[in-house]
Amino acid sequence: MPDDKARGYHIVELSRAAAGDERAEVVAALLEEPARIAPKYFYDELGCALYGAICRLPEYYPTRTELAIFREQRASMAEAMGTGKQFVDLGAGDCCKAEGWLAFVAPSRYVAVDIAGHEIARALERIGPDFPAIEMLGVATDFSRELDVEAALVAGPATFFYPGSSIGNFTPDEAVAFLASVRRHCVERPGSGLLIGVDGKKPKPVLDAAYDDALGVTAAFNRNVLLHLNRRFGFDFRLDGFGHRGFYNEALGRIEMHLEALADLAVNLGGRTRRFRKGERIHTENSYKYRAAEFEELLRKAGFADIRRWSDAGEGYFVFYAS
Repeated sequence: MPDDKARGYHIVELSRAAAGDERAEVVAALLEEPARIAPKYFYDELGCALYGAICRLPEYYPTRTELAIFREQRASMAEAMGTGKQFVDLGAGDCCKAEGWLAFVAPSRYVAVDIAGHEIARALERIGPDFPAIEMLGVATDFSRELDVEAALVAGPATFFYPGSSIGNFTPDEAVAFLASVRRHCVERPGSGLLIGVDGKKPKPVLDAAYDDALGVTAAFNRNVLLHLNRRFGFDFRLDGFGHRGFYNEALGRIEMHLEALADLAVNLGGRTRRFRKGERIHTENSYKYRAAEFEELLRKAGFADIRRWSDAGEGYFVFYAS
């Protein structure tokens, strides 16, 4: 591994699947009925940039609502978390959400974890000089099934930071399993805990607009997953052959994002052909929404016992600290 110490940070890569196994898994998911694509494939370089743009859209309230809660309640949250611990930023992306916390919690180490290694490298290059006393480590890994960053951590307590309501991408059962994997890391390090952002249930028009904005940025983000798969695995999806569909499924309590075939078409998956009928959809993402009590129950099922909660004035977005 190259010596990155002169840059003030270094990047490690953990548990990347073999390329052939990964490709076979993607093809198998696309051959299912209905077809699906894991949301982790949104986050190539262009996808990360488009997600950053989504967070600035007027319709997309989660980012600004969470930031407002952080600003208003930061002292109380910092007191709950404590200072001087490892600060483990899950799904770090551009590291902007964690950056606002570093001066308050004075971590011994900042560990930025994301599937997009290029994005965290760029972010650590940017923020490292502002925090010369903090060890900076980027961890490129896919934690969509289970969190295992043990090799990147040291002895001593850690605060795990999972903002942005990304926990909603898991089904409730998957969320419990993921939260339990976070708790296992905490148990190994007494004094550790999890600070997590969770989006609440809201009227359908508000949620529909947040995931199908008037400018079409979310549509571009959704369709870019096809471009990413084409480039990465040699498929031949036509971007103009699919339209974005994003809506709130009230019965299941989740946002669903799909790509809908605009005509009958066939896609070469590198030796296999997937035919799509007009109107047939590829399921690309869920985003579950929770009432406060519902999510607290998930935390308890995962083994967390001490739970604190903060919210916006309308009780539409929540931040929990669990230990």
